[in-house]
Amino acid sequence: MIFMSTREITTSKAPKAIGPYSQAIVSGDLIYCSGQIGLDPSTTELVGGGITFETKQVLSNIKEILEEAGSRIENIIKTDIYLSDLKNFEIVNTIYGEFFNKEPYPARATIEVGGLPKGALIEIVCIATLKK
Repeated sequence: MIFMSTREITTSKAPKAIGPYSQAIVSGDLIYCSGQIGLDPSTTELVGGGITFETKQVLSNIKEILEEAGSRIENIIKTDIYLSDLKNFEIVNTIYGEFFNKEPYPARATIEVGGLPKGALIEIVCIATLKK
């Protein structure tokens, strides 16, 4: 059995973890980002303004975590999007398309959930590679 070394990724440019988990973990050549909600890194409070602003903040938080790990958005290979209301899918999909604007796009799942931490409207989890 082969064991890969792991390291924790932490940056003040994204919200600190609100529980016993890491912002991200690097294992081998992959970065596993914990779910991000639309928290402002400086206040750890949800940004106001609804689904549009929360989605943009989530994607910004992910970008900062990946950059701290030595990666970038283009290296994301898989995302899972959790929405408190699937009626927001079209709005989220439009913003997501602006953020991921080059093929190949990450593989993705979008799921409606009964609730998210701090009453968030969206949470995104991702896996990325370390290659530049």
